[in-house]
Amino acid sequence: MKELQQEVDAYISQFKEGYFSPLALTARMTEELGELAREVNHYYGEKPKKKDEEEKTIEEELGDMLFVMICFANSLNIDLEAAHDRVMEKFNTRDKDRWTRKDS
Repeated sequence: MKELQQEVDAYISQFKEGYFSPLALTARMTEELGELAREVNHYYGEKPKKKDEEEKTIEEELGDMLFVMICFANSLNIDLEAAHDRVMEKFNTRDKDRWTRKDS
C-alpha cells in the first residue's frame, strides 16, 4: 500500500495544483462510486447498457475509486496501510465470532 501511495504522490507532485481539497476529493469519490454502481447494475442488475453507451468495466471503476481514495489519504497524510491494519485488528477481535465460519 505504501508503494501505491508513493506512486500516486509522485504523479500528483508533477503538477502545481497538487491534491484537490478534502471536500473536492470527497465529491470525486462520490462520483466514482456512482460510476462503479452503474457498472455493477449493468452487469448484475436489471438495467442493461444502452447500445451507444461506452463500455467500461467494474475493474476500471474500482481502479478509479482506489486512485481517488489514495489521493484523499495522501492529502491528509493518512497511512492507508496503518488504517487497514487497525480495521483488520477490529474485525479479528470485536467481530471474530460475528459470522458463521466455514468448516475446516
